[in-house]
Amino acid sequence: MIWLEFSACAIVIFLAGSQLSKHADIIAERTGLGREWIGLVLLATITSLPDLFTGVSAVTLHDLPDMAVSGIIGSCMFNMLIIAMLDLVSKKEPVSHVVHQGHMISAGFGIILMGFAAMDILFGRHLPVLTFLNRIDPLSIVFIVVYLLSMKLIYSYERHRIKEFAGTVGTTPGEPKPPLRKSVILFVVSSVIIVAAACLLPGLGEQIASMTGWGESFIGSSFIAISTSLPELSVSYTCARRGSFDMAVANLLGSNLFNIAILAILDFCYVKQPLLRAVSPVNTISALAAMITMSITVVGLTYRSEKKYWHLGGDAIAILLVYILANVLLFIAH
Repeated sequence: MIWLEFSACAIVIFLAGSQLSKHADIIAERTGLGREWIGLVLLATITSLPDLFTGVSAVTLHDLPDMAVSGIIGSCMFNMLIIAMLDLVSKKEPVSHVVHQGHMISAGFGIILMGFAAMDILFGRHLPVLTFLNRIDPLSIVFIVVYLLSMKLIYSYERHRIKEFAGTVGTTPGEPKPPLRKSVILFVVSSVIIVAAACLLPGLGEQIASMTGWGESFIGSSFIAISTSLPELSVSYTCARRGSFDMAVANLLGSNLFNIAILAILDFCYVKQPLLRAVSPVNTISALAAMITMSITVVGLTYRSEKKYWHLGGDAIAILLVYILANVLLFIAH
């Protein structure tokens, strides 16, 4: 029954994700905000809500800080794997050659935020505690500040890019375009369905994983991370199938940015001590792997190779190998 419930939730998410990406594309065109900005803010926030709800539940109801943190950082790592797998959807060229180079800003800020998170896990105990803010870590304030700064800079960049390339953002030619109001309503309905279904997945994934007896960090970075990342997978795959590769990549990189901001929220909710001081140092493996894969993405966007090997670009193959290596290390370290 657990596997059937898990599969049913996954199917619902994929179907709703198809509608979510479709109407996000229309909203991007009709509002003039651009696909990257819509993917970065609207889609990334919606698809990351399961990570938020799962994390809050883990630290407040179940006292599982390690599970919460490993799930969120593991989700960032899995999002980068999804970017690599988008090469299978693109016809001839790697995704890094198809999308515009502005995504390097998102990837760069993701590396910065993940670096701060890794630093906090390893050396946060040497920092003071902000007792007047529910005993949170000072770096949690940094997470929020850097996240807001990244949103502002990316928004400014995207507005400037749209002015230079006016008319390049739109839905598929010949496709019926419903009114903006209808698209917004259907976007909201699809979002609610995705969040409701995705919030059931972590509990089911935890039940499946508990049968194995593996460690919290490995369970969080694998079962929990993958289950809470199904919305990103569904939406990004559908965006790519529609040719909106920029929106797909922006959604995944934006989810990574939002996920690190979620760590600050969880830190506020976990009253025993600063959150990242209560988790295993093993989580730095996931954090470093996420940083490496985002760095590979920056290299791919800079070099923009046109070649594929076994249907994957060189950067995608490198991301896949790092992801496998990180999970092997997590399994050994548990």
